[in-house]
Amino acid sequence: MTSWATRFRLRQYAKASLWIVPLFGLVLGVALAQAASAVDGASWLPETWDYSASTASSVLSSVVGSMIALLGFVVTIGVLVIQQATGTLSPRYMRLWYRDRLQKAVLATFTGTFAFAYTLLRSIETDSVPNLGVTLAGVAVSVSLLLLLIYLNRFTHNLRPVAIADIVGRLGERVLDHAAAQVRSTNVPDGALPTARSVNRIRSERGGVIQAFDAAGMVALAARHDCVLVLGASVGDFVPPGGTVVEIHGGASAPDPRRVTGLLALGAERTIEQDPAFALRILVDIAIRALSPAVNDPTTAVQVLNHIEAFLHEVGRAGSRSHYVLADDRGRPRLVLPGRPWESYLDLAVTEIRDYGATSVQVCRRLRALLEGLLATLPDECGPALRTELGLLDDAVDREFTDAPRRARARTADSQGIGGRPAQDALPGAPPGETGR
Repeated sequence: MTSWATRFRLRQYAKASLWIVPLFGLVLGVALAQAASAVDGASWLPETWDYSASTASSVLSSVVGSMIALLGFVVTIGVLVIQQATGTLSPRYMRLWYRDRLQKAVLATFTGTFAFAYTLLRSIETDSVPNLGVTLAGVAVSVSLLLLLIYLNRFTHNLRPVAIADIVGRLGERVLDHAAAQVRSTNVPDGALPTARSVNRIRSERGGVIQAFDAAGMVALAARHDCVLVLGASVGDFVPPGGTVVEIHGGASAPDPRRVTGLLALGAERTIEQDPAFALRILVDIAIRALSPAVNDPTTAVQVLNHIEAFLHEVGRAGSRSHYVLADDRGRPRLVLPGRPWESYLDLAVTEIRDYGATSVQVCRRLRALLEGLLATLPDECGPALRTELGLLDDAVDREFTDAPRRARARTADSQGIGGRPAQDALPGAPPGETGR
């Protein structure tokens, strides 16, 4: 029986693969062609669907050639996406682009139509023409062209940095909400965690990034052996060969190390399935690429900060801790997970953008609006870290803007960077940080 980690890696490979779905389309096209040939000559077919052998051959040959050309066109688009992503966006985004379902549907339709037409073409004889199949081939071409137009429309609109930031941000928020719901339903107080004298450490045989783990499986395994499992690293952390991945505290009998590691997936890079901070990492990458001297597009960075602010609002409202304790059905602690505190999310979100965008008045003003907006709306426990970041932003502005007028302008909060309503123009009676938007 394959382990959970193996099944997870297979699912990840299937999601990122560009050939599995088109292969199914190819097989389905052959099967449909055989079925269409089987009903050829049925009395219920309209007479207008009758074709001569030469006409049918010409039509199906044209369909085969056009599908091959369209496949090459889609591959060319894929190359352009790779160039765009690695040049002005983030190479990390490519992992999400591979999973686009519409793209796979387009490729599957093309390969299926190709296989359908080619199979029918081989069955044409002077006195036997697959009339139904030729008509269905024309319908398949029409569907393929429609899907291609939809794909091109989506491609041209969604390749913009801001559109990608919106997609990545919403995906990260969904992962965050799912993780928060899972933790809230099983989390127990820290004081309920027993202290164990015996500790067994399970080490990784090979290095890799922790991509995901089976929390329910680990809780069940710990309950079966009456022990507590403690993860030695967070999802997204790199574990070197021989590094500790899980600690087993207590228990009458230690579980099989292979069973434990089979519930923990290691890979070459981070995934977003259980790692919402990876979505934030992609957003920051897009913003700092826009702030590089080669691109010099602070407006894009400001627009990405809009989505970063929305993500941080979700993190602040969900609450975050340095670790979580999950219990079994009887309420006994079984699994300790390292968490990601609020300070880590905030540091990831603003540090590099502040460092690379400190010379831009637009970025400084938008960053201040972001921090003050979070300070005004999030719970009080988020305040100290936000005030620290505001102090660091002040220091950066003081270093970069030596003259008082420009310094004052850079230290004014503006939700649009430049051109929005600054803090001093807030609505009457609004406390600091709550500007009219």
